[in-house]
Amino acid sequence: MSQHSADPAPSPVSESALATVAQRRDWWRDAVIYQVYPRSFADSNGDGMGDLEGVRSRLPYLRDLGVDAVWLSPFYASPQADAGYDVADYRAVDPMFGNLLDADALIRDAHGLGLRIIVDLVPNHSSDQHEWFKRALAEGPGSPLRDRYHFRPGKGKNGELPPNDWESIFGGPAWTRVTEPDGSPGEWYLHLFAPEQPDFNWEHPAVGDEFRSILRFWLDMGVDGFRIDVAHGLVKADGLPDLGAHDQLKLLGNDVMPFFDQDGVHEIYRQWRRILDEYSGEKIFVAEAWTPTVERTANYVRPDELHQAFNFQYLSTEWDADELRTVIDRTLAAMRPVGAPATWVLSNHDVTRHATRFANPPGLGTQIRTAGDRALGLRRARAATLLMLALPGSAYVYQGEELGLPDVVDLPDEVRQDPAYFRGAGQDGFRDGCRVPIPWTRTGSSYGFGSGGSWLPQPENWGELSIEAQTGVPGSTLELYRAALAARREHPCLGAGDAVEWLRALDGVLAFRRGEFVCVANTTGEAVTTPAYGRVLLTSGEVTEADGEAKVPADTTVWFTTV
Repeated sequence: MSQHSADPAPSPVSESALATVAQRRDWWRDAVIYQVYPRSFADSNGDGMGDLEGVRSRLPYLRDLGVDAVWLSPFYASPQADAGYDVADYRAVDPMFGNLLDADALIRDAHGLGLRIIVDLVPNHSSDQHEWFKRALAEGPGSPLRDRYHFRPGKGKNGELPPNDWESIFGGPAWTRVTEPDGSPGEWYLHLFAPEQPDFNWEHPAVGDEFRSILRFWLDMGVDGFRIDVAHGLVKADGLPDLGAHDQLKLLGNDVMPFFDQDGVHEIYRQWRRILDEYSGEKIFVAEAWTPTVERTANYVRPDELHQAFNFQYLSTEWDADELRTVIDRTLAAMRPVGAPATWVLSNHDVTRHATRFANPPGLGTQIRTAGDRALGLRRARAATLLMLALPGSAYVYQGEELGLPDVVDLPDEVRQDPAYFRGAGQDGFRDGCRVPIPWTRTGSSYGFGSGGSWLPQPENWGELSIEAQTGVPGSTLELYRAALAARREHPCLGAGDAVEWLRALDGVLAFRRGEFVCVANTTGEAVTTPAYGRVLLTSGEVTEADGEAKVPADTTVWFTTV
């Protein structure tokens, strides 16, 4: 994990550079955080791949959009077996994205614009090209480096069977057998994801020491926090016991697994929190923690642990009033005792975009292969956005959702790069569809993404959904997001909080009050008439008012205010 020798050392971030972003205390309790997937955001050098300089050049757009912080998916040195989630050097920038000086400049420019920067941290596993793992293989059985991963002898007469029955999230066994330096078949190593991503052994003190050092490295660079990848996976059950089940992916999210959501992870995060609290400027941790219940998710955000955790239960909820109300109530109730803000999210780099999920019939999950009814999906996506941004707590926006982008479901097989696509019985492997580079302009090479095409092909109609095509257009999805984020920031009853007051509403309709603000979301396929709870502040569709009532179209959300 040594610093990349080709990267010049950046200078410390000055206090003046942090002044703009240090004005609000507890900023994270109501923050809107925008996820940038660097390879698909903006390409500065025309090689078809997005990079840090591209992100830096587009920071004014994000400021004007109205978000508070930018979360960057991994840009570390990596062989890219899993789009950068296989890290070879945690203190270096991969050359495809730039170098450490580019990262330094990005952080400084963001702070100057009033934006905070959150970086991805991948502590569950490294790349198989990480120096520790390469040495562990080269040194053979008995190498101390093997203790920093999960190496085990195999079962069977000649060790030909995996050490246990765990299955990889990407399909197939969670174990790969190595060839020892003398050419003989040898031990097996654990990888809950791709074989190129061996899991760290967090029982070994060197692993914890190294990651505490990595935290300090990036905090000294000036980042404002970390999104923790697979935050639920670091600790494995003692003895690595068999699960005793096949089709283990079907159990994820329903049961505590011997390799996920083990109680031992919490001591790690208590140690990390103490480091974070040494730094000024209210740095934060955000957990990617897939747990069986939102109540178990709350364990990660107790006062001495992490600040936020993604609300995957909300992301997975259908566009249905009863289901939405249930998960909203459970989320707020679970977060209240630990004093953490709820988070709300509709899309990210691992799931089908919600404009496409909502275009399809319910019950298909979060990875969908069909386009569905595009107009219906967009209408519901816009309504879902206003509902999400009206809820108390923090919200996450995935790049391009502010454009109403659908998933690209018809990518040719030969261009796909999701590692799960090439492994049987794992995830569906269709995550490439939400990772297609976003369009900036109506025309031109890759619709303004860069001058040299894009690493994944873009649809022919991409330009009509571009930032250029939607900017200044009344009713466009981009302008809806801009207006919603501005209203959310300005209205005294929006943002942080831990409760809503539910109002009586028709079946299929959600209505709640937050002081002088009321949100009404019609999840049905028909127009409904509701009381006009004040002046219409914003709406995702055309709402008409008469005689103290409001007619709310199908799949539409409206915001009312009395101030």
